Amino acid sequence: MRNYKARGIVLHTIKYGDSGLVAQLLTDVGGRQSYMVQGVRSSRGHGNRAALLQPMFLVEFEGMESPRAEMHRFREIRAAVPLGSIPFDVRKSTVALFMAEMLYRLVREVEANSPLFDFVWDSVCRLDFFEDRAGVANFHLWFMVGLSRHLGFFPAGEWSAGHWFDIREGIFTPIEPRGECFSRENAALLGSLMDAAVAADCDVLATLQLNRVQRSEFMNSMLAYFGYHLDAVRDIRSVDILREVF
Repeated sequence: MRNYKARGIVLHTIKYGDSGLVAQLLTDVGGRQSYMVQGVRSSRGHGNRAALLQPMFLVEFEGMESPRAEMHRFREIRAAVPLGSIPFDVRKSTVALFMAEMLYRLVREVEANSPLFDFVWDSVCRLDFFEDRAGVANFHLWFMVGLSRHLGFFPAGEWSAGHWFDIREGIFTPIEPRGECFSRENAALLGSLMDAAVAADCDVLATLQLNRVQRSEFMNSMLAYFGYHLDAVRDIRSVDILREVF
């Protein structure tokens, strides 16, 4: 049995048996890992653990790895950064649910990826502290652009006025592509969000004047871009909830 200390971001949980669950976490020491948690729905069990294992909650824990078991276990677990608004704000919790499902569907590596982990951890903290309503409504757009950078298909080049974005080639172009592409308006927004993602700055989100239709159209374009590289994005169900809220 090997014990280790780690930080983790909760992505997904599923019931296991009568009183257990399996939790999927993105960890700083081992990438995505599965943890067996027993007794979370029992009066004698660790009910506090279930409260900690909500989508995008940030935790610190001591894990146990056994060569005989497929899944790790928690020896101890606690909140690393108590979230002050995400659990209580339906807009933020909806964005967090979408972020968690994106990562759950798309990240499969079981090895440390510090840039990705730090980006996600920082994104959760930023969302929790964000006070501007427009910024919250646009947060998932910024997160998707930033996530593409850490998954290896960040758009190439720089946006110029009047350009489209070619989804297949991953570049901005002055000539309208024959295949799937971002419109000129969405390409301009992509360019702005790319700059913000590289600078790790989401303050620009509060200045974006986007209505529900514009926000939805840009998200559709980003999902098409993700889908060209990763088929699993098509299974993300929280997209529909996101569209209803924003």
